[in-house]
Amino acid sequence: MLKRFLQEGLSEAGCDEAGRGCLAGPVFAAAVILPKDFCHPLLNDSKKLSARVRELLRPIIEQEAITYSVSCCSPAEIDEINILNASILAMHRALDGLSVIPEYILVDGNRFKQYRDIAHTCIIGGDGKYASIAAASILAKTYRDSYMRELAKESPQYGWDRNMAYPTREHRTAIERFGPSKHHRVSFKLL
Repeated sequence: MLKRFLQEGLSEAGCDEAGRGCLAGPVFAAAVILPKDFCHPLLNDSKKLSARVRELLRPIIEQEAITYSVSCCSPAEIDEINILNASILAMHRALDGLSVIPEYILVDGNRFKQYRDIAHTCIIGGDGKYASIAAASILAKTYRDSYMRELAKESPQYGWDRNMAYPTREHRTAIERFGPSKHHRVSFKLL
């Protein structure tokens, strides 16, 4: 059962990213503030859910959330500032997009940079422990997957509609055969 909050009485934003380990495309991040009584039996870490269940939960989260925001950092930004800093910047951008300023921030993982003057806690495996982080993980993942399916239409040879630009054998073989695209992260070991 996912915990509903860490700091009782404070409005908490859960933050998570998707696409850190990918070879191409942006890294996406989401920030979500859920009502304290929000509960859904299927809500969990996006990695533990099927694509179908994630797509089912996305509109529910969007409708039920007090506020949510999804943002990203481009491959060029990733190459310039590295994937960790780009992931954190994408989370900051998502927090910027919230219509309500949170009083506390819960972050999936172990690294984050101070956002404004708002206290935060990093939680390893937080997307499987706290509802707001799980919701953020689902939004970040579904928005990124949708984006990669669109990119796959202009560069079908890489199979991004299936592998979402993760370093699968299919993807690496295509890079070897066709070379990297303008969407690849050139600072990553592509082959």
